[in-house]
Amino acid sequence: IWLVKEEADMNRLLDDADFGDGFEACRDKLVIETFYATGIRLSELVGIDDRDVDFSENRLKVTGKRNKQRYIPFGEELRRALLEYIDMRNNQFSVRPTDALFVNDKGGRISRGRVGDLVRKCLSRVVSMKKRSPHVLRHSFATSMLNNRAELNVVKELLGHASLAATQI
Repeated sequence: IWLVKEEADMNRLLDDADFGDGFEACRDKLVIETFYATGIRLSELVGIDDRDVDFSENRLKVTGKRNKQRYIPFGEELRRALLEYIDMRNNQFSVRPTDALFVNDKGGRISRGRVGDLVRKCLSRVVSMKKRSPHVLRHSFATSMLNNRAELNVVKELLGHASLAATQI
């Protein structure tokens, strides 16, 4: 009930919504794209460092619950968005105090609260439900995968669930 039910809603957000111009707009759109394209958790997203992005294999290394690491594949669209963002970020901040992939307006690692706020703001553009969190995008990712005939075990692995029961919920 609290998912972004239609892939059309996400497409509308990512393709049609005006995020604006500049570094922060590029970052905000990429955050939404990354959640929806990978299904990673909020803590995993803010924990990604530049070295965790493998462009030769098109995958992200994330550290999940209980410090368990896993690799998440990503497609060409996210690859292009990541490269555009990194270029813009590096032009914006020639020297950064962090190796974080996603940074705030000062060049430091973006906070969980800032990511939560931007997700709520962006989701409010396309959905009217009360719950608008990064976790909604995680569930929307899983639902989209299953709707497109991905096997439940594959979705379980991508989400980093320890048990199939957690994925089935």
